[in-house]
Amino acid sequence: MSDSPITLPRWRRIVLKVGSSLIAPDGQALSTRHALDLARFVQRARAMEREVVLVSSGAVAAGRATLRAQGRELPSGLTGRQGLAAIGQAELMRFWARFFDVPVAQLLLTQDDVADRRRFLNARNTLRSLRSLGVIPIINENDSVAVDELRVGDNDSLAAHVAVLAEAELLVLCTDVAGLHDRDPRKHNDARLLGEIDEVTEAVLAMAGGAGSAIGTGGMRTKLLAARRAAEAGIGTLILDGRARDDQHADALSGLLDERARGTLVRPALQRRAARKHWMLHALPTSGVLRVDPGAAEALVGRGASLLPRGVLEHEGEFEAGDAVEVRVGERALAKGIVQYRAAELGRIRGRHSREIAELLGECPSESVIHRDDLVLL
Repeated sequence: MSDSPITLPRWRRIVLKVGSSLIAPDGQALSTRHALDLARFVQRARAMEREVVLVSSGAVAAGRATLRAQGRELPSGLTGRQGLAAIGQAELMRFWARFFDVPVAQLLLTQDDVADRRRFLNARNTLRSLRSLGVIPIINENDSVAVDELRVGDNDSLAAHVAVLAEAELLVLCTDVAGLHDRDPRKHNDARLLGEIDEVTEAVLAMAGGAGSAIGTGGMRTKLLAARRAAEAGIGTLILDGRARDDQHADALSGLLDERARGTLVRPALQRRAARKHWMLHALPTSGVLRVDPGAAEALVGRGASLLPRGVLEHEGEFEAGDAVEVRVGERALAKGIVQYRAAELGRIRGRHSREIAELLGECPSESVIHRDDLVLL
């Protein structure tokens, strides 16, 4: 294990994600065991005129504990989880609010809030407003209404979206291990902590295991995927042990204020994606697949061209105009973009010249299937 602290980028605003294993350890009720030191860090940062946006798990665990304390039977299934989340959100906000002498503000998000461009911008404006008011934003997924199709998926992914929304310089994912190791530290005493990662490759992902907590939905792999998403937006990610562990913990958190910490730092990409293309790639759900010929692929990659109907060989899925689709050459994913035609229309014009669109469909809304401004290369 590396004992050398990492030098962090200078920051004025971070997103701090707190997982269920820290806020409700051992699957029990909300606990101050680890949360108290995390709250102290937030207070110290604010005293230095730095901003911290909290992404907090724990609503379902809090709801479960509330019903258990009253001797009630716990509900099951999706609707049961939604009910537990609704009960627990109130408890979660009360829990955090008692640590601070400034107001806290709750912001609940779903996949639609990051996938719809207008709602994405509205959420960003809300965060800007909260910052101007000097309150502490506390963000969670809206589990009380979200079904599988509307879920971001896990709070690591949500935190990466929030880091972009909040225009943060750093994303900090607090977990119950020291960071990414070259092998599972719970099983191998000689596991080596990786202090810095330049890029989250498939080889790096292969080092990550599954979820480590009985109540959480994420593991190291989801943290690395979130870090890769943040990196493409020019945001670094620090994965560290957020548990209260005397001097080690104090160093891990306090060091953040001096841009030094122990953990794993995933560095931001050297070339930052434009904000809209980052949103297209990571927030928009994919509704179908277009397979293109090699000539079209070369034009997209080599010349930054739009995708014309002539280059489309086949398509899969039932999508509408304005949906996001994946562009492939054979089975190789090449790009993602917003399609201008629904699937049935594309079936009539694919392989044809753009000048034939009006004759085939009765109108020509666009000469391209995907305009280059609506296309992001993978």
